[in-house]
Amino acid sequence: MDISRSFGSTQALGGVSFAIPKGEVLCLLGHNGAGKSTLVSILATALPPTSGTARVAGYDVVREAREVRRRIGLTGQFAAVDESLSGRENLVLVARLLGASRAQARGRADELLQAFDLTGAAERTAGTYSGGMRRRLDLASSFVGSPQVLFLDEPTTGLDPVSRSGLWELVRSCVAQGTTVLLTTQYLEEAEQLADRVIVLGRGRTIADGTPARLKARLGGSTVRAQLAEPARLPAALDALRRAGLDAGPGEPDGSVAVPVRESAALAAVVRALDEAGLGITGISLTEPSLDDVYLALAESAGPLPGSPAAPPAHAVPRPGVSVPS
Repeated sequence: MDISRSFGSTQALGGVSFAIPKGEVLCLLGHNGAGKSTLVSILATALPPTSGTARVAGYDVVREAREVRRRIGLTGQFAAVDESLSGRENLVLVARLLGASRAQARGRADELLQAFDLTGAAERTAGTYSGGMRRRLDLASSFVGSPQVLFLDEPTTGLDPVSRSGLWELVRSCVAQGTTVLLTTQYLEEAEQLADRVIVLGRGRTIADGTPARLKARLGGSTVRAQLAEPARLPAALDALRRAGLDAGPGEPDGSVAVPVRESAALAAVVRALDEAGLGITGISLTEPSLDDVYLALAESAGPLPGSPAAPPAHAVPRPGVSVPS
């Protein structure tokens, strides 16, 4: 059975099934209430599923919850640090709770303070840290036990662009060392930057699943945009493009025209058609669909994008529910 979770008469998850290969980043996208945080809570053993099974690092999240917790790290939407303790003391405390000796805890804390660029603030209380520093300390706490699997539940919420970019680099570094990451986010750019694979949740169900490139490809090809040097000659430009077999749009009053294309080589065809008609351009660009476009298309539809794979039947899933590798 797929993972489901209800709160009374409200169904938060209506059947979600996937597996994540070791050392990859899976991103869960969805609006507030789509079921992202509920799913993370189940996988982190904080909440039992109403039905279905889930395995993390090879262990069942209900029957073997202790083994799962020994192998995971979790960073939530808000930094969970003790602001009355220093950065070093926060990390030593977590290490001690995980069973490390005093010497081991201090050594691990020093390693993580350096890795997360907090050595200079190690003795300051966390309450004096900036938002980005608290987030880095929170993430460092998640790595005290060298987790095989890391759950990041909207980790960059409220961070400035510089801090967000820094966190992305930290995540990439962890993945390069073999950590498997499940990331939830509402930032489409974040998913494009980090994800090997994206699952879009809506109303507690999977409505799209694939690599960022594959999801964008389902939405359509790229678009060539050209800005005419003489906006008044827009009708002539549209005529020239259509005579060249290009499906140009209606154009804009500022003299720009958009041409949907299937391959980047068509950019040269657009330039050639306009040049042969004696029409100058001041700028030209080739843009691909973004995950924002994919997300908006899904939000406006009642189901998955055309061609999205249907959820496999239960008998076809080798390990039903949700599986994260060891």
